[in-house]
Amino acid sequence: MADIFHEIDEDLRRERFSRIWSRYGLYIIGLAVLIVVAVAGWRGYEWWKLREDQASGARFEAAMQLAEQGKNAEAEAAFAALEKDGTSGYRLLARFRAATDLARTDRTAAIADYDAISGDGSVPGLMRDVATIRAALLLVDTAPLSEIEGRVKPLDTPDGAFRHSAREILGLAQYKAGDTEAASATFTAILGDPESPPGLRRRAELMRTLAAGGAPMAADVAAPAPLTPEVAVPATAAPEVPAPGEAVPAPAAPAVQ
Repeated sequence: MADIFHEIDEDLRRERFSRIWSRYGLYIIGLAVLIVVAVAGWRGYEWWKLREDQASGARFEAAMQLAEQGKNAEAEAAFAALEKDGTSGYRLLARFRAATDLARTDRTAAIADYDAISGDGSVPGLMRDVATIRAALLLVDTAPLSEIEGRVKPLDTPDGAFRHSAREILGLAQYKAGDTEAASATFTAILGDPESPPGLRRRAELMRTLAAGGAPMAADVAAPAPLTPEVAVPATAAPEVPAPGEAVPAPAAPAVQ
């Protein structure tokens, strides 16, 4: 008797499955095909993107080598080409590197390039702040204090990633403008921040002493040179932002925090 009920139950299940398949079978097959095609398309896109990133990385390294060899015109052209048709991460690296190289010969144009980066909404916020800091470094010797304040004050927040560099630049500008009291207060704020880097603390201590004594700015403590972006460029992978070989060294002071 139990076997009969079991057979009836099996027949009912087969009949129910047959009705479902006859009604939805084509949709089920279509969905399966769509999943396979989507996975294959995604894998294809990943392969294509990796290939493009590798090509952009190789071009960036070649442009860096041209710059290191003193072939400035060729390097500038290579960076400009990479800015136009490289992958997104390398386009941004090329813009920074081109502005850094340009600062050696044309500060005004380099500042304009950095300002273009800092005003570009498609660039990540931290990288826009880096561009702001570098433009301010180029201007600290010549620009009025009000302009320097307008550029770096927004970065001087209690938990700002670049507050240390912003404060140092602001203190230098205040000192150069003759406002030694404000400069002393700014350098004191650097020394009072437990997260200030050791190198910056040494410079701040020196500048606070100079400000307290009213001494003129000495050549060996003048505004630091603009930084070169520290960028790792692997031969086989693209930047994550921050991710794509060879490290590009930055001058020692001031370190962008």
